[in-house]
Amino acid sequence: MVAITLPDGSKREFDAPVTVGDIAASIGAGLFKAALAGKVDGKLVDLSHVVDADAAVSIVTGKDAEGLEIIRHSTAHLMAQAVKELYPDAQVTIGPAIENGFYYDFSYKRPFTPEDLEAIEARMDELVKKDIPVVREEMKREAAIEFFLSLGEKYKAEIIESIPEGETISLYRQGDFIDLCRGPHVPSTGRLKVHRLMKVAGAYWRGDSKNEMLQRIYGTAWSTKEEQKNYLDMLAEAEKRDHRRLGKELDLFHLQDEAPGMIFWHAKGWALWQVVEQYMRRVYQDNGYEEVKAPQLLDRSLWERSGHWAKYRENMFTTESENRYFALKPMNCPGHIQIFNSKLRSYRDLPLRIGEFGQCHRNEPSGSLHGLMRVRGFTQDDGHIFCTEDQILPECEAYTRLVQQVYRDFGFTEIAYKVATRPEMRIGEDEVWDKAEHALMASLDALGIKYEILEGEGAFYGPKIEYHLKDCLGRSWQCGTVQVDFQMPGRLGAEYVAEDNTRKVPVMLHRAMLGSLERWIGMLIEEYAGAFPVWLAPVQVAVAPITDAQTDYVKEVALKLHQAGIRVQTDLRSEKINYKIRELSLQKIPYIAVVGEKEVEAGMVSVRGRGNKNLGVMPLEDFIAMVQKAAAEHAADIA
Repeated sequence: MVAITLPDGSKREFDAPVTVGDIAASIGAGLFKAALAGKVDGKLVDLSHVVDADAAVSIVTGKDAEGLEIIRHSTAHLMAQAVKELYPDAQVTIGPAIENGFYYDFSYKRPFTPEDLEAIEARMDELVKKDIPVVREEMKREAAIEFFLSLGEKYKAEIIESIPEGETISLYRQGDFIDLCRGPHVPSTGRLKVHRLMKVAGAYWRGDSKNEMLQRIYGTAWSTKEEQKNYLDMLAEAEKRDHRRLGKELDLFHLQDEAPGMIFWHAKGWALWQVVEQYMRRVYQDNGYEEVKAPQLLDRSLWERSGHWAKYRENMFTTESENRYFALKPMNCPGHIQIFNSKLRSYRDLPLRIGEFGQCHRNEPSGSLHGLMRVRGFTQDDGHIFCTEDQILPECEAYTRLVQQVYRDFGFTEIAYKVATRPEMRIGEDEVWDKAEHALMASLDALGIKYEILEGEGAFYGPKIEYHLKDCLGRSWQCGTVQVDFQMPGRLGAEYVAEDNTRKVPVMLHRAMLGSLERWIGMLIEEYAGAFPVWLAPVQVAVAPITDAQTDYVKEVALKLHQAGIRVQTDLRSEKINYKIRELSLQKIPYIAVVGEKEVEAGMVSVRGRGNKNLGVMPLEDFIAMVQKAAAEHAADIA
C-alpha cells in the first residue's frame, strides 16, 4: 500500500507502486492532460517516476514556474534534435533553460544563417506534431562516455568525464535523438507547441576564451500563445526604447571601438548626467554624508590586504611605475577606509557617512559589454557608513527609507527586496556572518517589508540587501545595495576609540542607491523612451521664431529662461516653423515656445507641450513659472 498526500492535505492510497502520471490521472483527466512533471517530497521528477513509498506529491503544470522551466529546457532538447536531423555533423554541447527561454550551443563547420533558423524552427514544429515520447534512461558513467564518443559527440563525453566516477548518468531519448540531462522533461514533444527561435550568438566552450568558439542559438518558449505574444510585444516595445538607439537619435552619447566599454558623453547626455548627479549630491547633503574623492590608482599591496586582489584580479586594470604595481580601482571601499584612517576617530564621530561619485574600472569581457548597461569604465554613487554594531540596525532602516524616496522621485515605485547571504568562498567567522545577516533581515522586518532570501549570493566579505526595480515593461533591474562588512575595516587597520577608551574596529556598511550612473541613465532612457520628465530633460524648453524677424526676441526669451535655471535651446534655422516644430518634437523636448510678430508685440510666447499639446499663448513670466513648477515637483508628465 502506497499512501500519497496531496497539496491540499487529502490522501490517496494505491495498492502498488504508482507513477506520478497515474497519480495525476487519478485526480482528474484535465489535470493529467495538463501535467508536465511532479514533485515528490519536494523533488522535481518526470511523470514516469515511480513512487513506491508513502510521499507528498504535487503535479506540475505549465501554470507553475517549475513547469515553465521544464517546457523551456525540453524545448532546448527539441531544438537540438531538429539541428541534428538537419545538420548531422553539428555537435551538441550544453542547452539550459534561461529567463524567458532557452539556448543551445553547437559546434558546426559554418555559421548558422537566418534561413537555417527558419528551417530548424520548421523541423521543431514537425517534431511537435509527431508527439514523440520523451523517455528517461540511465547508464553507468564509463558506458555513457563510450556511447557519446561513438556518436562523435566529444563535448558530451567531456562533460561526463567531469562527473565523479561511479555515478549513474541520466539520459533522455526522443525518437533517434538522445541527450545527457538530469531532467525532468515533458512526457512528449507534443507538449512543446509554443516556441520561437530568436538569434544566433558566439559563445566559448565552457565560457573560456581559450576554448573553441561555439554557436549559441537562443529561443523562447511558453505555456500559451498569448504569453508568447505578450513577451514578443514587450521585446518590440523594448527595441523602440533601446537606450543605444535613443542615445544616438537624441544626441546623448556614443561608443566606439577605440574605447571599448567607455562612454563618449555629448552635451545633452552630460546635462542629463549632471541632473542625476546633482540630485544625488543633494541627497548626500540632506542625509549627513560627507562627499569625498579618493585616488583612481592604488598600490597592489592595498588590494591584497583588502582581499580584492585574490577575488577580482582578473577584472582589474593594472600598471607599473618605478618597480611598483598599481591597479585602477574597481570599487571605492579601500580608498574610503584610508580616509577614515587618516586621523584618530572617536565613538562620538560614529556613524560617519562618506560618499563619492567614484569612477571605477573593471575589465569586463568584450562579449558582455552592452551600451550603458555593461561598461568597463563607470561611476558609482558610492557611500560607506562607519558605525558601531548597535548602529547597524537604525542605519540600515534609514537607508532603506531613503532608497524608497529616491526611487519614487525618479518614477520607480515597484521595489523587490532580496537578502543575499554568505557565499561558500568567504572570509570571517560564521558567528560574525550570523550577526550581519540578522541585522539586514531585522532592518527590513522593522519596516514591514517582505523580502526574498538569495542563498549564497552575498559578497565574500559580507551579506547584502539588493533593491530590484521593475520598469514600465515589467523588467527587473538590480540597482541599489547595502552590505554589512565586519571584515575589511579590520584588514585595512581601521579603528576608533570606544567609550571605555579601548580601540575597536568599526563596522562598515557599503551602500549605493543608483549603482552605476551609466547604467541608471540607460534605465531612465528606456523607462521614459527618451521623453524625460521636465526635471530630468536635458533640454526643457526649445524656443523658435516663425520668421527671422523674431530672432532677437527669441534670444531674449532664451536668456530669461536660462537665468531662471531652465535648460533651453533655440532653433534659429531659416526653415518653416512647422518643420522646426516637427524636428524639435522628435527630440522629445517637454516644451516648445513659438514666437511670431504678435508674441513679440505682447511679450508672450505660444507654448506647445510634448505630444503636440497646445498649451496656449501666455506671458513669458507665467511660462517660466509653469516650467519651474513642473521641474520642482519632479512631475512625471507635463500638463
